[in-house]
Amino acid sequence: MNLSSLSFFRSLRTNNNNKRQFAVVGLGRFGRGVCWTLHRLGYEVLGVDADEKKVAQILTDQIAAHAVQLDSTEPAALKEAGISDFDTVIVAIGNYLEASVITTLNLKEAGVPHVVAKASSDIHVKLLQKVGADHVVFPEHEMGCALARSLTKPAILDRFDLDTDHSIVEVIVPDEFHGKTISELQLRNRFGLNLLAVSHDSKFEINPNPHQRLYKGSAMVVIGCNKDINRLPI
Repeated sequence: MNLSSLSFFRSLRTNNNNKRQFAVVGLGRFGRGVCWTLHRLGYEVLGVDADEKKVAQILTDQIAAHAVQLDSTEPAALKEAGISDFDTVIVAIGNYLEASVITTLNLKEAGVPHVVAKASSDIHVKLLQKVGADHVVFPEHEMGCALARSLTKPAILDRFDLDTDHSIVEVIVPDEFHGKTISELQLRNRFGLNLLAVSHDSKFEINPNPHQRLYKGSAMVVIGCNKDINRLPI
């Protein structure tokens, strides 16, 4: 997670989670996915799009409590729909840069406290930040990076980037570690890594006993510098 995003998520936590309302502007695949997930989690969601068919479909599929057709680049239309009253608005227009940027600007000028915007390029990210987006996501870029990592390091099952230099990763226990205890491996001394958890009977044991043995085919979770993680024999 980018450290600059921390203030945004801290701000979200100050709201009452049970009463928070969300609006999603742009009902393409990404916007529909956000609506579907929020709706299933029990939150009130308003779907917004300029395309009447997409608005009708989201209601038919019952993945949002409400949906409205409007041009989000028009401040008056947003105001009339009451979108400025929502706690969090997700701008999921990604593929239309001008509409995405103008919509984000309109929402911030209308006083929406939390605006999350989807970007489709590096320049798009910068423009959204310039007009006041509180948080910008670049899903295609993030998925591309994740795919490249999984292809080059197939033993890494999952990864959470803390910043550009540090990560938490779930990795398959290397053959070299098979049958050895955590104490014997001395991961901190040899690799500069801290072991957070190991898998056992399809579950993870947090802060495992140093006398516990590791076996190939199981998984372990470590935290540390990326350069040190890359030194693991995986």
